[in-house]
Amino acid sequence: MGSLTNKDYDKLIKKASPNSTLFKDMLMSFITGGIICSIGQIILHFIKGMGFSTEYSSGATSIIMIFLGSFLTSLTIYDKIANYGKSGTLVPITGFANSVVSAAMEFKSEGYIMGVGAKMFTIAGPVLVFGTISSVICGIIYYFFYFI
Repeated sequence: MGSLTNKDYDKLIKKASPNSTLFKDMLMSFITGGIICSIGQIILHFIKGMGFSTEYSSGATSIIMIFLGSFLTSLTIYDKIANYGKSGTLVPITGFANSVVSAAMEFKSEGYIMGVGAKMFTIAGPVLVFGTISSVICGIIYYFFYFI
């Protein structure tokens, strides 16, 4: 058996590797993320149109989007959307709901305390910790620039 040259190895890699679909993936991510955000915007305008304040409408929209992300995850529809829309489904509010619910569903067989309760924050936990710590740091910086 002869030795494999770098050129021969490169040819083998190119032959075995699938073609890149980077442009298509980016386009689908952009469209999917845009649709999710547009749905949120429609819900926001609908609630505001009913005469509620901006603050109330924003909170209600967040709750509805979290519910939709969680509900679609429980029906395994969100995963199908993610296969099609790639990283566009990582829009923070619905993507976060998806990560919590999918982890809870995966570990349900281990029980409600050690399975669902403990494992659903496997992905969400670091995000919550980072968000809390960074908000405290930003608050301290704001305090020193604004009050001192």
